[in-house]
Amino acid sequence: MENLLKDFELSPKDRSIETLAKWRSAVSLVKNPRRRFRWVADLAKRKNAQEKCRKLQGKIRAIIYAEKAALQFMEAIAPAEYKVSEKTRKAGFGFEPDDIASFVRSHDYKNYKKIGEVEGIIEKLSVSVDDGVSQDSVDTRQEIYGVNRYTEKPSKSFLMFVWEALHDLTLIILMVCALVSICIGLPTEGWPKGLYDGLGIILSIFLVVIVTAVSDYQQSLQFRDLDKEKKKIFVQVTRDSKRQKVSIYDLVVGDIVHLSTGDQVPADGIYISGYSLVIDESSLTGESDPVNIDEKRPFLLSGTKVQDGQGKMIVTTVGMRTEWGKLMETLSEGGEDETPLQVKLNGVATVIGKIGLTFSVLTFVVLTIRFVVEKAIRGELAIWSSNDALKLLDYFAIAVTIIVVAIPEGLPLAVTLSLAFAMKKLMNDKALVRHLSACETMGSATCICTDKTGTLTTNHMVVNKIWICGKSLEIKGNESVDKLKTQISEEVLSILLRAIFQNTSSEVVKDKDGKMSILGTPTESALLEFGMLSGGDFDAQRSVYKILKVEPFNSVRKKMSVLVGLPDGGVQAFCKGASEIVLKLCNKVIDPNGTVVDLSDEQARNVSDIINGFASEALRTLCLAVKDVNETQGEASIPEDGYTLVAIVGIKDPVRPGVKEAVQSCLAAGISVRMVTGDNINTAKAIAKECGILTEGGIAIEGPQFRDLSPEQMKSIIPRIQVMARSLPLDKHTLVTRLRNMFGEVVAVTGDGTNDAPALHESDIGLAMGIAGTEVAKENADVIIMDDNFTTIVNVARWGRAIYINIQKFVQFQLTVNIVALIINFVSACITGSAPLTAVQLLWVNLIMDTLGALALATEPPNDGLMQRPPVGRTTSFITKPMWRNIFGQSLYQLIVLAVLTFDGKRLLRINGSDATMVVNTLIFNSFVFCQVFNEINSREIEKINIFRGMFESWIFFSVILSTVVFQVVIVEFLGTFASTVPLSWQFWVLSVVIGAISMPIAAILKCIPVERRDTATPHDGYEALPSGPELA
Repeated sequence: MENLLKDFELSPKDRSIETLAKWRSAVSLVKNPRRRFRWVADLAKRKNAQEKCRKLQGKIRAIIYAEKAALQFMEAIAPAEYKVSEKTRKAGFGFEPDDIASFVRSHDYKNYKKIGEVEGIIEKLSVSVDDGVSQDSVDTRQEIYGVNRYTEKPSKSFLMFVWEALHDLTLIILMVCALVSICIGLPTEGWPKGLYDGLGIILSIFLVVIVTAVSDYQQSLQFRDLDKEKKKIFVQVTRDSKRQKVSIYDLVVGDIVHLSTGDQVPADGIYISGYSLVIDESSLTGESDPVNIDEKRPFLLSGTKVQDGQGKMIVTTVGMRTEWGKLMETLSEGGEDETPLQVKLNGVATVIGKIGLTFSVLTFVVLTIRFVVEKAIRGELAIWSSNDALKLLDYFAIAVTIIVVAIPEGLPLAVTLSLAFAMKKLMNDKALVRHLSACETMGSATCICTDKTGTLTTNHMVVNKIWICGKSLEIKGNESVDKLKTQISEEVLSILLRAIFQNTSSEVVKDKDGKMSILGTPTESALLEFGMLSGGDFDAQRSVYKILKVEPFNSVRKKMSVLVGLPDGGVQAFCKGASEIVLKLCNKVIDPNGTVVDLSDEQARNVSDIINGFASEALRTLCLAVKDVNETQGEASIPEDGYTLVAIVGIKDPVRPGVKEAVQSCLAAGISVRMVTGDNINTAKAIAKECGILTEGGIAIEGPQFRDLSPEQMKSIIPRIQVMARSLPLDKHTLVTRLRNMFGEVVAVTGDGTNDAPALHESDIGLAMGIAGTEVAKENADVIIMDDNFTTIVNVARWGRAIYINIQKFVQFQLTVNIVALIINFVSACITGSAPLTAVQLLWVNLIMDTLGALALATEPPNDGLMQRPPVGRTTSFITKPMWRNIFGQSLYQLIVLAVLTFDGKRLLRINGSDATMVVNTLIFNSFVFCQVFNEINSREIEKINIFRGMFESWIFFSVILSTVVFQVVIVEFLGTFASTVPLSWQFWVLSVVIGAISMPIAAILKCIPVERRDTATPHDGYEALPSGPELA
């Protein structure tokens, strides 16, 4: 089978349009292209969308270049006059929406200056920088300037799914056959008997269409919920004098938005103030060069990313008036890429479909030849009646129905169903899957490279220890702080509080009730909490001192520095960050007397020991430093050395509950866990040991040391690396690349910062943090871990494995039905001249094995056994030898039983009378259906004998089995007129159930037959090897 599927191989990431087109051209015999390819990317639309996108980007580039040229000739051009309508004037605004959108989009700096720059815009939009938009004016602003939403494709209604299900070519042919049957049947057999055959087919088609449409509609609802969740982005704004988080969809023109590194600019706007604000406009312009935003270049465009720095902007344009809005409308065309498993199963469906078509044609030919030969023998070859036409029509309907059963349309769609179900469950479990293929790939993950802070730890940080003036003190509430105040001078405390409150990107805000809260990262929040506990006042500090320059923290610098103007005209620089890095910038220290003294080599070693002591207690350490700067406030620059060490702070971040068990679960499942962190190596080792990541024989290495390794050294050391500390994003990217290329690992990597984007993109599965993660990281990730919890990552791996195993179960079940239905109808047609299973019966069987089978088997939740097996290899055969063993074994049993009933059923069961043939055929149909019901239960386990484990916990599986049995009873006992069945005695019902139930012990016996495995140590689905002999019981 694998040799036949060579054209259906697809990599999980980075596929070209040529690769996607290749497998499509290999697909043939598709009954319903609309349904089969619904969840597959539309390459024609995508190509058009990309062309539109390129044109839009070219247009935006032209505007920006024109702006640069226009700046040189600005004085020669008369500024535009902006007229305001009565409606806008009455609302209190001085700009029409299209006017302000136009001049911001075109970077019209001349009119910007004429208006009065940002102050003029703020005035015309009736807003205050400090107070922000009033909540009362939000509705008015939305009415005048529009809402911040983009045009999206309307979702399909249920009737659209019914319409698409009716596009199945085989069902259309059967409908035509049914109508012809009615047209011929009414004149020959009269009313109402002439209706029955045709009406039976039409009713069966109606049932198939409705069940199919309901299943597909449910999937679409799940994907719609997922899509809504993907688009949830929140930004910080000032409203009603308070800083708060709002959804980007609730933004209005006039909102004051706070931007920081990694944010997406949520609307077009004008820069108000900030520090070192660098914007990546490549998503809009296609140009990779970052843009520095300041007073001279104040225009910010929606959809661009903050690469560095921080700032405030006023929103001027929202929704479809922005270029990003038009771009998003374009990009929504084309759909999402298909997954490797979907493609592979399209290949399986194509191969089986060709076999089915051959059997179908042969069946029709054999039946027709037999019929013609029999007429010739009777001497009636020249005499043809309407009954003969009905007979041939019936043969044709059976042949078409064999194609319906033979082409397993449900195989690729079962993957979509399984993915939709898994993604809905994962969303409830705090994991948002952005790309479908990530769910599959996660089941094959062999390595997880995880961050420490917030993922393995709780991210609820508190200052636990502080070293200051040569003294180390444990902080436990107010008493400890009071003790600290008695041990250091007021002057030192004042410097400490300035170092905390001035050098921070966080803010202390009051809510509606006047309660104080901190907006910012957990590390910053812990420091500010400690500062306030020590008697500091954030607002008072910020009002007295003026911040001149800021160098924000990022994962490369690992420090944050600010330049502060003092009330007396002096300037001070404050620096905080990774202890070892900041310590190297210091040449002085505050001694126990509160005096600034030179930092000797011996003292520096002592301070290093203090840092390592804090770190070995699993504390995150930060150095706070200060320097007096001699330059005037206007010319000052942030110094790079000569600082005075003020304090070393140890911040406690406890390990999350359940992380150790989750790590053990990964190791048992053959998934190695590596911690990659920017923290101190001793802190990292302490946390890694507590989590069970760092084990005996494992290596903990620092980023700089890793960077200096040669490729040969990396090859020998990487398999043993369990912790990488003080790492840069580049180190993480290098590690991921080496693991994938050198060792063929399937790597999942976590990331939260802007600089993590390359590693997230390079990995097989990028996992972004939902709480701590930036929008840039989330955009480059495949899965967003909404609670930032490592346990959730392991849950994604469990579901990934469950999807793969569930699809294998469904394939095993469906192939068994295919083989039996094809062979029994073909052989019977050849020998007896009639098919035991009619068109209506085959349509019901198709429904059982296709839509209902997929619902039952493809949606089973993961069990604990899944995490006790090795990951599925990249090149592992999808249909394994144990599966073939089960398929052929069950098929052989069913064929023998049905063949005996077909050819000798009347004699064996002593069935006599005029309706003996109908009774036997009904018994064959009933036994066949019950064989499938019990085989569906058998398929729950491919290798394990206990097939009932967890069956009653899966309500979908149980409901499908129950509804199948109930409907089978209704068909046989009450719908015989349409389904060509007769009511059976209770003895025959028992016989049908027993024939089906015998497949269970047969399945158990089959599983004891050893089959050759590529990896004899572990079965294909990872369960422990089957016991033999006395242990089997």
